[in-house]
Amino acid sequence: MKINVGFEMLYDFPQPTPVIMVLGTHISRASDIIVPDSLTTEPAVPITRYRDSFGNWCSRIVAPAGRMRFAADGCVRDSGLPDPAFPSAVQHAVQDLPADTLLYLLGSRYCETDRLSDIAWTLFQNTPPGWARVQAICEFVHHHISFGYEHASSSKTALEAYHEGKGVCRDYAHLAIAFCRCMNIPARYCTGYLSDVSTPKPWAAGDFAGWFEAYLGGRWHTFDPRNFVPRIGRILIAHGRDAADVPITQTFGQNSLVSFRVWTDEIA
Repeated sequence: MKINVGFEMLYDFPQPTPVIMVLGTHISRASDIIVPDSLTTEPAVPITRYRDSFGNWCSRIVAPAGRMRFAADGCVRDSGLPDPAFPSAVQHAVQDLPADTLLYLLGSRYCETDRLSDIAWTLFQNTPPGWARVQAICEFVHHHISFGYEHASSSKTALEAYHEGKGVCRDYAHLAIAFCRCMNIPARYCTGYLSDVSTPKPWAAGDFAGWFEAYLGGRWHTFDPRNFVPRIGRILIAHGRDAADVPITQTFGQNSLVSFRVWTDEIA
């Protein structure tokens, strides 16, 4: 299948302002890109691209004072199949993990493993290690947190989401990531496009989605505690330790977000 992906964001800047953006289909899907969802700006300004320490493509600009439009519109080829499941994927002993996964065992800005460790072991110590344990974590988080955009907060941590029992997709991901790390399973945060293909209508307004990946059986696997069902049309943009590593836009000065649209639509 083919999926039309893109976004449009309008900002007002009172003065020239540096901006870093983590936007566009991830390099791991390069062979699936039919039309790149490359960043454009109005007014046009120089865009400098670089790879961050996690391998994500990032863009740097200096937005001039006034109204600024960021946009992209692309097309990506997708299998049209739901997220795959690998129930036999095993959990590795920490001493056997590849060195590049160890970072994802540690606490991070939004995932306080030190403060959630006792809770995690109380909840999940009796679950079978490996895929079944991560599934049990996702199931708990899915039922423990009540979803609502009114609960969104840029400063909410996994521990706060656990105690409040409400949040948005990034909060589900952060709590599940923290629990996985507490149980010695490497886990990393993912942001990207997620289509509504095969889900019942009416569909909500488009948005970027947050989920996570856990390292089991020698590779990274996708898990989504917010939705907790395999989804079609999941397109990665970036991954990192948590949402602090992959902000869609990071502005270095005062600004106002005027409007925000995201689309992920199947092309008939």
